[in-house]
Amino acid sequence: MAKVSKTIAGVDVGGTFTDLVLFDPDRRELSVFKVPSTPADQSKGVINGLTLALADLSTLSRLDHGTTVSTNTLIEGTGAKVGMLTTTGFRDVLEIGRTRRMLPSVYDPTFRRPAPLVPRPLRFEISERLDKDGNTLAPMDESAFDAICRKLRGEEVEAVAVCFLHAYVNSQHEQRALDILGRKLPGVALTASHQVVPEFREFERFSTTVANAYLLPLMNRYLSTLGRELAGRGYAGAVYTMASNGGTMDIETTQRLPIRTILSGPVGGVAGALWVGAAAGIENFVTCDMGGTSTDVCLIEHGRPTMVNETAFLGYPIKGRQVDIITVGAGGGSIAYAEAADTLMVGPRSAGAQPGPACYGHGGREATVTDANMVLGRAGDRRLGGAITPDVKLARAVVGNLAQRLGVKDIVRMADGIVRIAVAQMASAIREITVERGYDPAEFTLLPFGGAGPMHATLLAEEIGMSEVLVPIFPGNLSALGLLASDQIHETVRTFLARLDGLDFDAFVGIRDDLVLEGRAELTRRGFADNAIRFRHALDMRYARQAFEITVDVAADAWTPDALRKIFLDTYEHHFGHADKRGDIEIVNIRTSAVGVTRKPVIKKIVPTANSLINALIGRRDAWFNGKCVDVPIYERDRLPIDHPFDGAAIIEEDGSTTVISPGWSVRRDDMGNLRLTATGQFQEETDNAHP
Repeated sequence: MAKVSKTIAGVDVGGTFTDLVLFDPDRRELSVFKVPSTPADQSKGVINGLTLALADLSTLSRLDHGTTVSTNTLIEGTGAKVGMLTTTGFRDVLEIGRTRRMLPSVYDPTFRRPAPLVPRPLRFEISERLDKDGNTLAPMDESAFDAICRKLRGEEVEAVAVCFLHAYVNSQHEQRALDILGRKLPGVALTASHQVVPEFREFERFSTTVANAYLLPLMNRYLSTLGRELAGRGYAGAVYTMASNGGTMDIETTQRLPIRTILSGPVGGVAGALWVGAAAGIENFVTCDMGGTSTDVCLIEHGRPTMVNETAFLGYPIKGRQVDIITVGAGGGSIAYAEAADTLMVGPRSAGAQPGPACYGHGGREATVTDANMVLGRAGDRRLGGAITPDVKLARAVVGNLAQRLGVKDIVRMADGIVRIAVAQMASAIREITVERGYDPAEFTLLPFGGAGPMHATLLAEEIGMSEVLVPIFPGNLSALGLLASDQIHETVRTFLARLDGLDFDAFVGIRDDLVLEGRAELTRRGFADNAIRFRHALDMRYARQAFEITVDVAADAWTPDALRKIFLDTYEHHFGHADKRGDIEIVNIRTSAVGVTRKPVIKKIVPTANSLINALIGRRDAWFNGKCVDVPIYERDRLPIDHPFDGAAIIEEDGSTTVISPGWSVRRDDMGNLRLTATGQFQEETDNAHP
């Protein structure tokens, strides 16, 4: 009998590079690869990476991938032409909203609310009405569909969103509408609010449903193309996609709910960081994923990422459980430019994958953060993505041109300014998730990754007062590795408005049990056995008469009114610094996550050898730190001895990333292969004695 392959792959599509990780469970070995991304058709980058790693894709048993298709579609405004059906009187909910600005634009005087994804002429009203308990007040007028569908066909809409009032309680009218539309509009993508956001608040529910419809055709085309290309190369396994909630989804769920992939790429990095952090024994850390286009940061406390139930993406409310990630436009490809002729700015515009930074030699004509690091000697000419050899002369030319425009005579000073502005932007994002929420960054470890993250780690840590840095294994491919370390998660939610005092406990627990049954059925459909299914529960709670709620995790032994009151008060006080212990508290939503536990990479620890630091030395070059030129040793990461600390300045290179150890920092490689950096507080002007 032929041996069944067990190799699994994780592929993360970034703005500049597509990263791939293969794991062979029999050998307990990881292999990493990096190829240029193909923004016009992301599936090509995925296939390029897989065929580079495996000559025969039939030997692959599972493929997990993170994609930016949904994100890019919303950013670029290239989604489907969408029509909308809604309850009579609610045609303009998308524009009226809540008559307030969406965060984080409250204090931005230049803020302009984006135009609705469905223009008013394509929003149609249907006579139907349910009350808040789901009882029928007015039956649905099915005779209106003929005229509406004729108009939708005439406008050549590609997708239709059905958004009826109170459908989260009773979906009967929405389901009937989908049946009618499916017959009358063949080939048009359909979605309904009870499928996307089955909870109350019509504006957020309608907005999210419309965004899902906007993404449906493009995501389905992408997944169909990817599936055909994979099948044509012999792959017969399943394709899973990272979701914004930190778990993966099967292809059917992804095709139905693409809105849940808005953070598909960044969340893979958080998952990889959680996997590394657990193995390294650290629970409190801040992730910093710096790629070619942007930087994503996330706070991890007690081994769990902070989560949110709603975000405003480009001004559009998106409701659903997702990892709380802050993104800033500071990446290796972020373009530096002169504003008003005399002010240096960096990002958010990026050189992207095409043409990329000038030093890549693919036609870039503007200075980027990567070019600045080349000028400073912190980035070398190591081959990238199997196809790019950076050229310092090209970097010096574009940085020099920018310096001339700004009247800066020293090109090194110009490059240093570019890097410092990028670091300041990343530091601002980290302060937003720490200091502004009552956390002291000094009590957390910085965990940088991405192609550019480790290069700026010590500068960033110094900027925000952190003294410990952990650079994980394969930092340039950690997001892809995180895909392999992720479980499948199916989220369910039910609105249940009730005060703790006088709670109908049987009805309350009954809804929780219904959500468990629903989650178990979905994961069983995906092939999980009962012993591989876990459940996590949370409640959205608030003080009575408050407008918004907080989410609290609920353990299996805490389903009593007294226990729930204590959990809410403790969580509220943690967030806001105080809590009214006598206030009336109410439950709003019950949330259940069904987790399908997957097989994850297990890496062998590295056995220490007698190798000395000199065995890892591969060269030296001049690099600039704090305005001083330092003769810096260059080390190959894989050759570094285990638990042999040494001081900076130093540069550690590997495929896919470079780690810069600034003066005043010490570094050692642990037995998992991670780099542990510690601030020493001592600036060394001369480093020759510290290195071979």
